[in-house]
Amino acid sequence: MRPKVITALVGVLVLVLAAVVIVQSGILAPPLDEGDYETGNVTLADANGTTLATVSVRIADTQQKRRVGLSRTASLDADEGMLFVHDREARHTYVMRNMSFPLDIVFVAGNGTITRIHHAETEPGERGDDLTGYTGRGKYVLEVQRGYTNRTGVDVGDTVAVPESAT
Repeated sequence: MRPKVITALVGVLVLVLAAVVIVQSGILAPPLDEGDYETGNVTLADANGTTLATVSVRIADTQQKRRVGLSRTASLDADEGMLFVHDREARHTYVMRNMSFPLDIVFVAGNGTITRIHHAETEPGERGDDLTGYTGRGKYVLEVQRGYTNRTGVDVGDTVAVPESAT
């Protein structure tokens, strides 16, 4: 092949790869408003089935919604949160990107069992590699005000009943 043709092909390939990265990162996605999320309630119960709390949640069930999370939220009421829904149960890492208040990050298995709870503080920074990663295994992740799980007695091994629309 001629050098000009090879250079042109390489240039096209670079543009295509850049476009893929931009689309995957959500840079070109329209901003999200609270009304863009489905809502529902999750019920948290102890091992005996006794209800410990009910949380009104916004459901983050797309990559863009999971990435934005609560970062555009000024505060949460005591019984409010966000439920992140993943396609499958796996190990996931969450960060406090652009957060103005601390959270409890509750990892929940596909069967509803709480597998891990983190009490996360806010941090300066916007990039994932600048921030503390909070890791756990689950299909769902529930974020609520920091200290919520302590106040309600919620612990690892307890259960979370998610809205049917999120299953």
